[in-house]
Amino acid sequence: MNNQTNTPTSTVPTPSLSWVFSKPSRALAFGLGSGLAPFAPGTAGTLWAWAAFLLGELFLSTEAWWWIIGVGILLGCWICGQVSEELGKKDFGGIVWDEVVAFWLILIFIMPANLWMQILAFALFRFFDAVKPGPIGMIDRHFKHVEISDNSSPSSVGLILWRGFGIIADDLAAAFFTLLTIALVQIGLGYLS
Repeated sequence: MNNQTNTPTSTVPTPSLSWVFSKPSRALAFGLGSGLAPFAPGTAGTLWAWAAFLLGELFLSTEAWWWIIGVGILLGCWICGQVSEELGKKDFGGIVWDEVVAFWLILIFIMPANLWMQILAFALFRFFDAVKPGPIGMIDRHFKHVEISDNSSPSSVGLILWRGFGIIADDLAAAFFTLLTIALVQIGLGYLS
């Protein structure tokens, strides 16, 4: 049995490749290892999401992608919440499933798009996710404040799901602002042509 529990006397596990791939939930939460990148794991996870989407487009219909994204968001609340519980109840930087599903959501809306539009979507999403301006930052701070105020151990299923939703919510907001910005750019370019 795994001795890495979250009691006050236990130590928080340090994610490694073997730790990540010891459970399917961890493998997904860490974007099949992309979240283990030594720097900018969110960017690495977003790059992995981009590559996976482009590969998946060869085999999957748009309808199948909508199902994957929808289930990925719902299941992601559990996955991100549960893995963060194992890591000490924080929005651990290596958990990148939130970036993955949020970027897939962007891509499903803009594809088919040329490479430059995809690069713009990637850059905007990384900007909004990293800087967290305006409402995105408010969402992020709200969930981090809720997390700080709850010190129960172990967490209830409801709290795990709520924590997971909090991890995903700011990325969905970043995706929304990315899509809004792209729409405004396209409208502006339409006026110039």
